[in-house]
Amino acid sequence: MALKDIFKKKKKPKAAEKKTVKEPKVEKEPKNKPEVSAVPKIKKEGKKIGRSWQVLRSPHVTEKASALAGKNDYVFKVFNRTNKKEVKAAVENVFGVDVLGVKIINVPGKKRRLGKIKGKRPGYKKAVVRVKEGQKIEILPR
Repeated sequence: MALKDIFKKKKKPKAAEKKTVKEPKVEKEPKNKPEVSAVPKIKKEGKKIGRSWQVLRSPHVTEKASALAGKNDYVFKVFNRTNKKEVKAAVENVFGVDVLGVKIINVPGKKRRLGKIKGKRPGYKKAVVRVKEGQKIEILPR
């Protein structure tokens, strides 16, 4: 039992334990403080990348996608684990537009064969994003 007593911490005398603790003074806030909700919120235009690179892969450029772009619908390839809310936030942050709706399509991989060897191409997920009327996304710079 002597070994266990060596490792025990010794208690300090009670006189050393008593210390005066002073609490810091807290200043009172003025009563005539303006309300924060009265200030209008302004939406910032421009690009903020943030987490968007983990959501959007690339724009999906096809004839059908270019026809949809005339109707304010834009098509993007997205990562497989993303959902509609993440796609909406990413498009709004990157392109600075207002998104009205998102539709997600899960495209399965195609079966391919070379002689006896059978294989399968990887599938992907794409999102069709509807943008507010009058706003545009410049996918391919002119």
